[in-house]
Amino acid sequence: MTAPAPDRNQTEIARLIGIMASLRDPDKGCPWDIEQDFASIAPYTIEEAYEVADTITREAWDEFPGELGDLLLQVVFHAQMAEEKNMFGFADVAAKISDKLIDRHPHVFGDESRDKSAAQQVRDWETIKAAERAKKAEKGVLDGVALGLPALTRALKLQNRAARVGFDWPGAGDVLEKITEETAELVEAREGKDHEHLTEEFGDLLFVMANLARHLDIDPEEALRAANDKFTRRFRAIEAALREEGRRPEESNLAEMDALWDTAKRAERK
Repeated sequence: MTAPAPDRNQTEIARLIGIMASLRDPDKGCPWDIEQDFASIAPYTIEEAYEVADTITREAWDEFPGELGDLLLQVVFHAQMAEEKNMFGFADVAAKISDKLIDRHPHVFGDESRDKSAAQQVRDWETIKAAERAKKAEKGVLDGVALGLPALTRALKLQNRAARVGFDWPGAGDVLEKITEETAELVEAREGKDHEHLTEEFGDLLFVMANLARHLDIDPEEALRAANDKFTRRFRAIEAALREEGRRPEESNLAEMDALWDTAKRAERK
């Protein structure tokens, strides 16, 4: 499949922007679209990004263009609302990312040498981003880490930022010792009656687990997604086994389902 001609790219983008403007038309548009604002659309933006990631994970390439379109719609939707408020428009959004990509790739668009490793390019990227944060008057090490990120992803980014200035455990072994400590504190909190304290200790344990993932070079989001998929797969195997007997999980018991779980587990390892 060949890439679309530049004029088709421009035509389809212009068409999408025009459709969004029509949907937001206060007199002739869609009542639902007209009622939305940045805050109400933000959850959909996050959801569509996850659906794109899900499509990639499942390698459902026939669904990929549609899911990317749904994500692009979110950008167009936000840009349309911003234009109505005389803040900026879609062209400004595209210009911003184009300028950023050029500035952050001097080895492609400038006079820097391309003869360096991917790891060195990552370090250079971080140096450029640090300079950008300085221009924004972001003086703190943790400034600029988005509050709206999923908590696990934000934990990782906060820890990476702190590690750059030396605030980090030397190795994974030290993190494992901290996990033992935090687990003991969680057990102690569980024995008390303060649910707020229990929640705090549970959060501390999750935060340290994210740090362990970083030290082991594991993406915690990816690892948890894989664990979710594994749980789903094995639980469905339990349902299928019970269905063959004309029963449902609620008509079984924990011991029986646990045995079926082990059967599914062994089947996966063959």
